[in-house]
Amino acid sequence: MSFEDTLDALVRRHQELSDTLGSGKVSGQDFAKMSKEYSELSPLVETVQEFLKAKRAFADMEQMMADPACDAEMKKMAEEEMYALKARLPEMTKNVQLALLPKDAADEKNAILEVRAGTGGDEAALFAAELFGMYQRYAGKMGWKFEVMSVSESGIGGYKDATAEVTGRGVFARMKFESGVHRVQRVPATETQGRIHTSAATVAVLPEAEEVDIKIEDKDLRIDVFRSSGPGGQSVNTTDSAVRIVHLPTGLIVQQQDEKSQHKNKAKALKVLRARLYEMEREKLANERAGMRKEQVGSGDRSERIRTYNFPQSRVTDHRINLTSYNIDAVMAGDLNEFIEALIADDQAMRLSELN
Repeated sequence: MSFEDTLDALVRRHQELSDTLGSGKVSGQDFAKMSKEYSELSPLVETVQEFLKAKRAFADMEQMMADPACDAEMKKMAEEEMYALKARLPEMTKNVQLALLPKDAADEKNAILEVRAGTGGDEAALFAAELFGMYQRYAGKMGWKFEVMSVSESGIGGYKDATAEVTGRGVFARMKFESGVHRVQRVPATETQGRIHTSAATVAVLPEAEEVDIKIEDKDLRIDVFRSSGPGGQSVNTTDSAVRIVHLPTGLIVQQQDEKSQHKNKAKALKVLRARLYEMEREKLANERAGMRKEQVGSGDRSERIRTYNFPQSRVTDHRINLTSYNIDAVMAGDLNEFIEALIADDQAMRLSELN
């Protein structure tokens, strides 16, 4: 099927849905299903119709230019309109192609954010805490809710690891390219000779899975409860409220102890486990489809990196798209849209090239 045939089929399907929904002959689940398809198709069809209208107008102008009976003034008007349409058509074509790209089913989901200290000791833990704060501030700028689920602190205020649930509109679509090794270059506060050190932290962004997405069988779980440990003996729960869940088929282990309630810790742990299993399934499917592979977080080694934060030069570089910002303070304050939008555009361009 040609590109134009695909567009015509979409417009016809949209009209069929409109006629059927307006006929009063469908109800219940069929009505709900058709209504959902119609609402999803509507913005796409609007873009397609605008494009097809421009294409028809261009063809009409060409015909007018070729008509020997057409007077000079009309031809001049047609030529001017053709020139304007010719300039707009490439962008309109791209917009239609982007609208036709398959949607990632997880894009509209909330996300589980996990940040872990990698290579670099105390400095890596401090950087992990700063990254976690950077994403918290970004979530605030986007109007999203950022709920801290668990934090394991190092001795000097850094984070060995931290997990949060981020909820809002299109969270995963904007956050998913943050997964990977983030590298920091700076002079640590503990460095007496002023030497620049390189440390790393890993970030994982997982689409939050609903129960309908991932079914977890009780028989596949081993659940251990134990007494929570608190800093310096303070705020230590006197009951066995901490929860460790082992998913036996995969060996995944999730532990939660931030809440005083065993029930709440178990619910949080299951939410993280479900997200990890869902992401494993997504990766498996992605690897099976045309060799498409998701960026892996890696080992947390300094030599692996998707982004480098160089504090002495106030520079942040995303190595995947060769984009550099020289305003590290703004980035750490949560101004991430320059990077996120460029990564989304790069992903779209790659997927468009695979269609052609």
